[in-house]
Amino acid sequence: MQRTAPEGRGPVRYGPPAPEPGLPVLPELRAVLAGAAGRAEPEPPGGGPAVREAACRYWERRGLPTTPEYVAAAPGAPALLLALLAASGGDVLLPRPCPAWWTPQVRMLGRRAYHVPTPAECGGVPDPWALLETVRRVRAEGGDPRLLLLSTVDDPTGTVVPPELLLEACEAAESEGLLVVADETWRDTVHRPHETLALSPAEMLPGQVAVLADLAGALLPAGWPAGIARFPGTPRGTWLRARTLDVLTATAAVPAGPVAAAAAYALDEPEPVSARGRAAAELYGVVATAAHEVLLAAGALARPPQAGRHLYADLTPLRAGLARRGVGDAMELEDWLGSRLGAPAPGGQRFADELGALRFRLSTGPLLGATEEERLAALGAPDPLGLPHVRGALEALAAVLADARGRPGGPGGDLAADFAGT
Repeated sequence: MQRTAPEGRGPVRYGPPAPEPGLPVLPELRAVLAGAAGRAEPEPPGGGPAVREAACRYWERRGLPTTPEYVAAAPGAPALLLALLAASGGDVLLPRPCPAWWTPQVRMLGRRAYHVPTPAECGGVPDPWALLETVRRVRAEGGDPRLLLLSTVDDPTGTVVPPELLLEACEAAESEGLLVVADETWRDTVHRPHETLALSPAEMLPGQVAVLADLAGALLPAGWPAGIARFPGTPRGTWLRARTLDVLTATAAVPAGPVAAAAAYALDEPEPVSARGRAAAELYGVVATAAHEVLLAAGALARPPQAGRHLYADLTPLRAGLARRGVGDAMELEDWLGSRLGAPAPGGQRFADELGALRFRLSTGPLLGATEEERLAALGAPDPLGLPHVRGALEALAAVLADARGRPGGPGGDLAADFAGT
């Protein structure tokens, strides 16, 4: 029998930086943080009443009734996931590709991670039939799969899982008795919310799903770490939350008081926060769509972006041209693109993808401008693509891809001219 190889057993390596929003902090958020700067008392493990009650109201508006005793807060979703993984035990199933920080968490706990291919339509969830086959094979070989990690609005692919596909994946997990942990960090970054339906697995399996959200996705600056978790309202959920709090206590992973105050404010989604979120999502959608057109014009492959601040591109069709530049795998592609774009372009190996595949994540934040003034101009512009610095960044991307393809590029090159005509 061919054994199913667990992945992620090697040493943990540094990961790529998270996709930065590229936008200045809201003045209202700065005021809340400054007003709480005098707080000397620490938040309790799992967060104080204010932030947990605000999290309940946040989820209530999204159709997930919640009470504070089933909520925990921590300095970021990674701290929550690490605690939850430690509490739950067993082997972990993840989609391929998946967020860069998921697999290292499994590694650090000495757990086995099994990556399951995603369907053609989207990233974020494993193909349901491949998930069933993997679980059964792992069990036949003596493994202990207990937990499925997924994201309905996905990093790194920037896609949204269709409801019917999400339901099939949830039904597969339920049939195998898996706890589902849904990372919903990017749920509020959908580019066209009136056209794209983003559902939570907790709506489909209310007693079997824990939800995580890092507030850096849509509500807080990345430098103010805060994350929230929602546990099932069941005896198992009560036990899992208690064990998670044990780990948060042991690791001193508690929210900073001033950040907790800002998180509670942002979770209530007052108009300044909501307006910024809507405007940012629309801006990222416009720029990501333009970057997607540049990628396709160069001959690359990429799913159309639907959410978030990034795209996931496959340059395998450009392999011959890249080979002439000494690029033969995703690590070499990461170095080559990063040096030419002047911004991180993490390769697919960071996201548990195949090393030999020429895939990378492209963040749209750097395309908005190099200064706060330029980024604010992009945020307020009726046509961001008409701004010289945005158009220049897209033409620079086109030139790099033209070089990868072996064609002339740049402002006077063929590929940039193709883009100028779109």
